[in-house]
Amino acid sequence: MKRSLIAAVGLAGVSALVLGGCAAEPAEPEGPVTITYSNFISNDGNEDNLAAIIDAFEAENPNITVEVTTLPYGDYFTALQTDLAAGSIADVVDTDFGFFQTLADSGALAPLEVANPEAYRESLIEAYSRDGVSYGLPSSFSAVVLYYNADLFDQAGLDYPTADWTWADEQAAAEAITALGGDIWGSHQPVSFFEYYKVLAQNGESFLNDDRTAVAFNTPGGIEAAEWLVNKSGTVMPTIEQGQGTPDFDTNLFVDGKLGMLHTGIWVFGAVADVPFNWDIAVEPGKTQQASGVFSNAVGVSATSENIEAATLFAEFLTSSQTMVDVRLESGWELPPISDESQLALYLTKDNPANRQAVFDSLDGIAIQPIVSTGQQEMQDIMNEELIEAQAGRKTVAEALASAEERINAVIGG
Repeated sequence: MKRSLIAAVGLAGVSALVLGGCAAEPAEPEGPVTITYSNFISNDGNEDNLAAIIDAFEAENPNITVEVTTLPYGDYFTALQTDLAAGSIADVVDTDFGFFQTLADSGALAPLEVANPEAYRESLIEAYSRDGVSYGLPSSFSAVVLYYNADLFDQAGLDYPTADWTWADEQAAAEAITALGGDIWGSHQPVSFFEYYKVLAQNGESFLNDDRTAVAFNTPGGIEAAEWLVNKSGTVMPTIEQGQGTPDFDTNLFVDGKLGMLHTGIWVFGAVADVPFNWDIAVEPGKTQQASGVFSNAVGVSATSENIEAATLFAEFLTSSQTMVDVRLESGWELPPISDESQLALYLTKDNPANRQAVFDSLDGIAIQPIVSTGQQEMQDIMNEELIEAQAGRKTVAEALASAEERINAVIGG
């Protein structure tokens, strides 16, 4: 399958550096330089892992010293905003996809010329590009996949999910598993903003228009996507009254052997590793195309840095070197964003789940979180509220989306 970036938001263009593959390799500085790196990725347990990567970088680049500042995730972006306002951000900075938009919009990031852009998963590096230029390098990712209870599939006489499954396949399986009875449910998928923009992309629709100034979901396809989420409630998954939507409800239901399929992230592997039944994962089904939920972090280089070439060298090493890959896979510190699957053997050969290849196959088509310049949290809250109104039966799906369209546009300026 060809790798693609699903247009859940209007990202402008594809990185010419990635597609052209002809970027010049940044040169190591002739004299000693010190660069600064501000991060949140290593906080709370991965400080030594980051130090190992930096030690290896400095050994390969003896003229470059890296000074590190590590902050908790909850404090990091406030501090970065303050540094931005003061014009004093570090040479290299961490970001997630949401704040990347702010950094790129403000002109705070330098365009990047990396030695080997093909080292990265194309869909991930595309996400950090603007107008054909790469402004960030993905440093790690987590994916949302479809977990399934193989024993329940066997009881229902069903074939296991595959990467070619569609919504119709999932629905048929969910109905058959729910029919087993005994408080067993066929499938669970949160009714939320974060699921809605993903299923929109799976149906060939977008949450926002191309310039991110107004919503674009109130269409027949958008209504169909919302119905796909809402109509599971009370049919193949529990209702709100039965606990749906409460923290860890879906994971606990799966662990208890009462759920056939679960849409959630790979961060749940540990929680379900020792369950007393057979389970595995697959790529999430789509309607007209595949569009998996993916969350990623990245690094950028300050446009005002006095050592852009050295900072770029470090940013590339931090995000694509063999040292980085080894450290992340051995420690379980999220997943590296690299394209060479031969480097991922350590991860792919682990058990529970067996089909870890599905994690990387999910990157063949991804749904990127819709980001607006004003009113992001309000937009998300409104969408959640209106979807819950539809799930609870207080509004039709069409009424909920019409209300969400009016309310969100008023907040984001559309």
